[in-house]
Amino acid sequence: MSFFSKSTFNKGIVVPSLLFIIGVCLLSIVFPTSTAGWLDRVKEFIFVNLNWVYVWAVTIFVLFLIYLVFSKFGNIRLGPNDSRPEYSFFSWISMLFAAGMGIGLMYFSVAEPMQHYSNEIFADNHYINRAKNAQLYTFFHWGIHAWAIYGVVGLALAYFAYRYRLPLSLRSCFYPLLKDKINGRWGNAIDVFALCSTFFGITTTLGFGVVQVNAGLQILNVVPETSFFYQVLIVGVLISLAILSATTGVDKGVRILSNVNVVGVIAFLLFVLFLGPTVYLIGSFTEGLGNYVNSFFDLTFSTHVYEERTLPWFYTWTILYWAWWISWSPYVGLFIARISRGRTIREFVAAVLILPTLFNFVWMSVFGNSAMWFDVNVADGALSTLVNNPDALMFRFLEYLPLSNVASFLVIAIIIIFFVTSADSGIFVMNSIATKNAVKSPKWQISFWGALLAILALMLLNAGGLQALQTMTLITALPFSLIMLLFCISLIKAMTIDRSYYERDFSVSTVPWSGEYWKDRLRQIVSFKTRTSVDEFIKTTVSSALSELRDEFAKNGIEAKINSFANPTRMEIEIHHDVVNNFIYGVRNQVKVISAYVIEEENLPEVDDKRTYYPRSYFGDAREGYDVQYFTRNELISDVLKHYERFLEIISEEKNELFISSNANKHLR
Repeated sequence: MSFFSKSTFNKGIVVPSLLFIIGVCLLSIVFPTSTAGWLDRVKEFIFVNLNWVYVWAVTIFVLFLIYLVFSKFGNIRLGPNDSRPEYSFFSWISMLFAAGMGIGLMYFSVAEPMQHYSNEIFADNHYINRAKNAQLYTFFHWGIHAWAIYGVVGLALAYFAYRYRLPLSLRSCFYPLLKDKINGRWGNAIDVFALCSTFFGITTTLGFGVVQVNAGLQILNVVPETSFFYQVLIVGVLISLAILSATTGVDKGVRILSNVNVVGVIAFLLFVLFLGPTVYLIGSFTEGLGNYVNSFFDLTFSTHVYEERTLPWFYTWTILYWAWWISWSPYVGLFIARISRGRTIREFVAAVLILPTLFNFVWMSVFGNSAMWFDVNVADGALSTLVNNPDALMFRFLEYLPLSNVASFLVIAIIIIFFVTSADSGIFVMNSIATKNAVKSPKWQISFWGALLAILALMLLNAGGLQALQTMTLITALPFSLIMLLFCISLIKAMTIDRSYYERDFSVSTVPWSGEYWKDRLRQIVSFKTRTSVDEFIKTTVSSALSELRDEFAKNGIEAKINSFANPTRMEIEIHHDVVNNFIYGVRNQVKVISAYVIEEENLPEVDDKRTYYPRSYFGDAREGYDVQYFTRNELISDVLKHYERFLEIISEEKNELFISSNANKHLR
């Protein structure tokens, strides 16, 4: 009990998650062979009989996101209408890229194209066709389809967390379907699933990353062998760095490491591009991109049902990849959502689908096509013989380039940083799930997740149970693919209401300006206000209007209160509601910069300062406000009433329950 009282952990999430995680890991450690065998049979049944579920699910994700880019929903912002991105575009792309692919790019960039190229199902083809197929299927597995999986989860999380101010949790994505039930057992069950899936995915990936680092250090004669002792040392150092990075927060550790890694990755890419068969690589990338575009829909819908010879390969590669990306999507989606506040849906989807995909294509072309070219023209088939040893294949490939030792050390450095960024962002995400997105957690709690990752990964490596855990992760992808389809339904339902809500105009009973005070308004239009004059307007005209309105509300049995603030000066009237969101109408002192052309314009009054001030209205639901400096006291009262009339009309409609939830009362104005 004291453990939970000294932490921000949610007991309903952490206890069942730890029981399941430790239970599965112990089975994999104590009975690695039998556990792996049983899980393999379950996986084989799913991949053979239910592979169409993965194919259809991933296809729907791709088409759904493409639709959003070109639809009217693309302009919706992930947050209030006036929110803006927290991170620069470069930092944002760097972080989502490092979290999304990471170690896998280094592990498979040579290994996967070479394995397709050397696979016996393509053995009857000419070298050229085998190389084209290897590039095409590598593009397919690491392209738009993979990022669409991440994009759906990331978009759903960011939309419901920042648009509706719900917790940054998978349970929030079901709000349109489950409403307040997301705060009970249903919500806990969803978060338990996300936490276990995230832990398993990170553990297995980091385990394979450690093996590759160990293999590279042996080839470079830094360590004498690939043994468990050296793997313990590697994990100890890297997890310590990950915990240090995680405790400094996303804004520092993760962002800085991601930026450094992207620079290192680009430098390594250019190194291989210019010292390898450059002309061949540029030409093969161009042709491969065209081949991918032309084959896009054939690849998307293909189940290989008419090609029985290729079915085992299809299960082992394409279906396994879709399951792997889906199993990783809670982790990657949560992290992408965490760093994407303020982006529009169109910007989010376009960037997540296109930019990492293009980089992956360039990366896989440079390394995969270089390896195939060297295998035919230089190595005399030596690289093909290493396809079953992917841990060492990247380093053996680099031996055919100048400065191979330097390049190998650079590879290890990049893998290490990818390892740390994957681990620290994973630690952050797991702690976020376990605490229902607590604002701040003690550092020991963040360190706990890192230590658990290290201990269980090493125990699994030593016992040979890592493969069983990977299989368990792939099995969980089937139910989660169905959950993701529900995310799409929730998003469509919520965004339809969203558009309707913000496009709702005032009712026909609203009264426009009259011409009664036109002389005063002309004088106001051609003058520029100081901060003091606008403050005075708020303290007199606005205060008088809102006070009179509050008193009149009271006579009608409605309790309204006046809130006033300083820096900048603002005043608002608020009507509290327990079930629906509060009604708020306020006026704040807003500054704007005047164009130099206006300052020099002789046909306008003299302006001494480039800045002018004006009173701007604002509302509780973050709709766009407007300038009210020309309003009289009675016109301000009328303006408040027409917004209140609109508010009452909206909350009376059942379909708007999503927007009028009392959760909206929790946001900070």
